Amino acid sequence: MEMFIDSHCHLNLPELSDKIESILEKMINSKVYSALIAGVNKKDFSDLLKLVSQYDNLWGSVGMHPECIDEEEYSIEDLCSLAKHTKIVAIGETGLDYYRSATQDLVDLQKERFRKHIIAAKLSKVPLIIHTRSSALETLKILKEERANEVGGVIHCFSENWNIAKLAMDLNFFISMSGVVTFKNAKNIQEVAKKIPLDKLLIETDSPYLSPEPYRGKINDPSNVIYIAKKIAELRDISETEVAESSSKNFYSLFTKANKRMVS
Repeated sequence: MEMFIDSHCHLNLPELSDKIESILEKMINSKVYSALIAGVNKKDFSDLLKLVSQYDNLWGSVGMHPECIDEEEYSIEDLCSLAKHTKIVAIGETGLDYYRSATQDLVDLQKERFRKHIIAAKLSKVPLIIHTRSSALETLKILKEERANEVGGVIHCFSENWNIAKLAMDLNFFISMSGVVTFKNAKNIQEVAKKIPLDKLLIETDSPYLSPEPYRGKINDPSNVIYIAKKIAELRDISETEVAESSSKNFYSLFTKANKRMVS
């Protein structure tokens, strides 16, 4: 039986956290076995950790979204300490986002923070969850300079072209497809979805954001990851079961702490 995993969501946000039981039930009904809740700041991490600790099929990461400013920063020591928790399986999300950050001070802050997260991931021996927007080449440059390939990771909510995907995979990173791949005007991303080797593919909702068709514009949740798998299967002319099996296998291959927990 096929089993889907949402490799990136934000169940701890207010739009979803107050209806967690009904969402978990929807996941079961949609054969979505597990989900990873990505950390985006320091102030909300305790709520994230409490949530993933309550449920065997939820995992978490610790990190600071590049657009988070005027907030208390994680030190490398903070990240390493929090990454020791059995339910925290990655560092991130982290990366660069130049879509709104126009000033040099903000760019410099993002770069410095990004490098700290990579160092922490290497020290902790866990993978990275990378956010990049309007900054792909600079993101890859820093990943290469800091030897992030030693731990690898995933480029979440991939929105770049095939050349960027190839460069990321060469650095030991998986490519994660979100609901954007179902959008009619997302031709470049759909082309990437056709070409990614199945052993480098992950799927995600990034919920509560980016609801896939046919729910575009509504609040998203992990049960909708099945529509992303369905679209990828359609684009590649393969079965949804094949997408489910390969992306789930990849999830446990990348996030080895989750795999060890499931086996034990």
